[in-house]
Amino acid sequence: MKTNHLELSAKINGVKGRFILDTGASNSCVGLNLVDYFKLTTEESEIKASGAGAVDMETKKSENNTLKINDWKVKNNKLVLFDLQHVNTALQQHGEESVHGIIGADVLEKGKALIDYNKKYLYLKKVKNKILKKDGIPF
Repeated sequence: MKTNHLELSAKINGVKGRFILDTGASNSCVGLNLVDYFKLTTEESEIKASGAGAVDMETKKSENNTLKINDWKVKNNKLVLFDLQHVNTALQQHGEESVHGIIGADVLEKGKALIDYNKKYLYLKKVKNKILKKDGIPF
């Protein structure tokens, strides 16, 4: 993006969206106004969101979502929902289109992500069932 943010496409519950990749965001987020669009079931949340100049924003949470980024897929994904108006306003002021949400460190950690900033590639490791010893160390 012109703002130097990394942008990617992803699907939530089979619905395609446009997202900012944000290594500094602890949780992946979706705009509060997109509950129906992404077929989300939400619950009230006591967590307050902050970032990008906004603080103490009301949030909701959504669990058990399927997230797909290209061939990488995770089920039972949790999302935080909050008003992304301040994010999208800032993007529009720089001539960029609005985003549906933010892919955060939670997803990057699940996928053991590697980001190649030079080539603009995000690598995510596919999760496979592992057989573990009783003490939880892979063999």
